[in-house]
Amino acid sequence: MSKTKVLMAMSGGIDSSVSAILLLEQGYELIGVTFRAYDVPLTACNEKETGCCNFNTLIEAKQMAESLGFEHYILDIREEFKNTIIADFKNEYLNGRTPNPCVLCNATVKWGYLLDMAKNLGCEKIATGHYARIGYDNNRYYLKKGIDYKKDQSYFLWKLSQDSLAQTIFPLGNLTKKEVREIAYQKGFEKLSKKSESQEICFIPDNDYRKFLRENIDNYETENPPGHFLDSQGNVVGQHRGLPNYTIGQRKGLGISFGKRKYVYAINPHNNTITLGDRKDLLSTNIYIKDFVLHKYASIPANFEALIRIRYLDAGTTAEVEQCDSYIKGTFHTPVAAVTPGQSGVIYEGEDLIAGGIIIHPPASN
Repeated sequence: MSKTKVLMAMSGGIDSSVSAILLLEQGYELIGVTFRAYDVPLTACNEKETGCCNFNTLIEAKQMAESLGFEHYILDIREEFKNTIIADFKNEYLNGRTPNPCVLCNATVKWGYLLDMAKNLGCEKIATGHYARIGYDNNRYYLKKGIDYKKDQSYFLWKLSQDSLAQTIFPLGNLTKKEVREIAYQKGFEKLSKKSESQEICFIPDNDYRKFLRENIDNYETENPPGHFLDSQGNVVGQHRGLPNYTIGQRKGLGISFGKRKYVYAINPHNNTITLGDRKDLLSTNIYIKDFVLHKYASIPANFEALIRIRYLDAGTTAEVEQCDSYIKGTFHTPVAAVTPGQSGVIYEGEDLIAGGIIIHPPASN
């Protein structure tokens, strides 16, 4: 009986490496692939477990595949990554929104290339090292949280389609990070088991997104003109340095002093203004989510109560959830601070992902 062939996405880090080890032990035949998505300085990722594609990462992934005895490819996707992920990242900030590039990259770039390559190589499945699980009920695939809630990455994967989920394996979904490190150590990869983790965006390893935008937006000063700071009554109280330098909830680095804490609670790209207020001004009772992808249910049930996460490290807040024609509306049981347009709003029922989408300003009729 022939083995099921799986295309394994390899980052050179511990998660994808242990995923490969586990799949081989389970009897799968593997082919590895590593994306060359963006060239970052070699020193930026030394001794860190990251998904960024510097030269060392590519070599480490290939060496791991060779040590485990399976074929490995390096796929250069830099042009696509630049034109899709980085272009969107810059455009979102220029328009006063705060993007999550990992969400877009997973669905539109990584899974797109993985599924195409798997088909060309005769692989039945693809696999990645994400901490998430996949459920199946009522003829629908859906994401479930990884059992290690501190590492759960389902939040970043809401954009995956039914077809993508049907062809995906997450070997680490039922493991904790500690267990993954122990497996790596036991298999003889001691150095790999001790790599520190990185939470930065892969193409911004120094975590300075403002510097990245300055260096990568053509005609930055022209595209990013200064404008007015407003107070909650609409009065001009100062001058900001350009919309990309600010995000909802920010209180540090405003370049203006009021004698008490002030927060960014509104960014208006149409008139190039930023509104500052007190912490209470950050609170929202409603959230609106567009471009949503439904997971567990073909449509959200009536009178549905669920947990909504508005950022990766957010534990979530209970809300009444209503599916409208072009957006999902959530009404929080308790007000939530810094609901940020451009970020992802992801809806859960227990461990099951119900839907996800992009947070927007309230529609005009609301």
